[in-house]
Amino acid sequence: MKRVSHLTALALLVGLASSCAGAADMAASVTLQQLQQRSGIAIDTRQSAFYNGWPQALNGPQGHEPAALNLSAGWLSAMSDEQLAEWLKLHNLAADTPVALYGADRETRAVSARLQKAGLKHISALADALAEPQRLQKLPHFEQLVYPQWLRDLQQGKKVAAAPAGEWKVFEAGWGAPKYYLLSHIPGAGYIDTNDVESEPLWNKVPDDKLKALLAKSGIRHDTTVILYGRDVYAAARVAQILLYAGVKDVRLLDGGWKTWSAADLPVGRGMPEKMTPAPDFGAPIPGQPQLMLGLEQARALLHRRDASLVSVRSWPEFIGTTSGYSYIKPKGDIAGARWGHAGSDSTHMEDFHNPDGTMRSADDITAMWKAWNITSDQQVSFYCGTGWRAAETFMYARAMGWQHISVYDGGWYEWSQDAKNPVSRGERGPASSL
Repeated sequence: MKRVSHLTALALLVGLASSCAGAADMAASVTLQQLQQRSGIAIDTRQSAFYNGWPQALNGPQGHEPAALNLSAGWLSAMSDEQLAEWLKLHNLAADTPVALYGADRETRAVSARLQKAGLKHISALADALAEPQRLQKLPHFEQLVYPQWLRDLQQGKKVAAAPAGEWKVFEAGWGAPKYYLLSHIPGAGYIDTNDVESEPLWNKVPDDKLKALLAKSGIRHDTTVILYGRDVYAAARVAQILLYAGVKDVRLLDGGWKTWSAADLPVGRGMPEKMTPAPDFGAPIPGQPQLMLGLEQARALLHRRDASLVSVRSWPEFIGTTSGYSYIKPKGDIAGARWGHAGSDSTHMEDFHNPDGTMRSADDITAMWKAWNITSDQQVSFYCGTGWRAAETFMYARAMGWQHISVYDGGWYEWSQDAKNPVSRGERGPASSL
């Protein structure tokens, strides 16, 4: 028993020493200028919404410190040690790289502990974090990606940043009957079946007259702010992009979709959606922004242009022709001359664009990913996938990032592959293949 007691005491002392070491490291602080002089990196440990530009208080500072990375304490637990190691490698963070953390104390302590475990030796606190609003960086249109507590505050009539200018509505978007919606949904949300905005045989956008009827039934006018979410972000994004095409001026996504609302432990509704009061008219011609949706010939015209990119938002196996990605699409391969815009592990995932909690990955990461394939913001860029969902999600992120000349090629690989005369590429290839 005496030996056990000694061992226990020793273990406690080791644990205490380790804890104190972590606390001591974080007690050290540097200014941003000092960090930059040491070629160090700032890390924002707050949730991505605040990193992107939402103020934590109504009139608080917006955005993140210059070149700061976002490693949110909120989703850090969803990263395995291997994934964190990959993240560190991607951002060129070695054991001896000086890093300075900022955020709430509990957030910085959690991230510091994890980084120490990963082998980083020089971890400090950023002493002047968010102290100079003029130097902060943010998404040009951060307001287009809302976060759960903002939406809850809006619903409760509280003052919120970037509030809708007039009437607003919330909708869940999903394929088919609202089976998941019935069990749990955001209170007050309506429901839009994606079958009402796209149709067979190619799952392209429905004709404008049918789109007009849906908008009227849903009580949506051109000046209605529409906030969309889905069990999968890309379902909501598909509807959002089509509403923008129709001419709805203010369309927003709940960043991360239902998953983030559920994780925030906010109230849920159950049962059938409330009946929406129909809108007597849209109040503007439809489509209001036809340039946001391209047809086949328009997409073809973008190929092999240095000032334009036709961007495949498909998994790598789909892009190189290992699989078509869909049970109902038989041809394999991709559009010859298209540039790979990344996606995820298969046709139903978008990991390359997501943080571990499903929110949008940092704009700097996405920009770097695209630049490697000669996709840049000064080009005319059109995204496509198999039938439009993944392309629409990517479109919405590019829009939030301030990219101006963007669209979706609605037909995508499904339409392109139907005609044997359309040029197709298969096999491993790099960015030079599209030049």
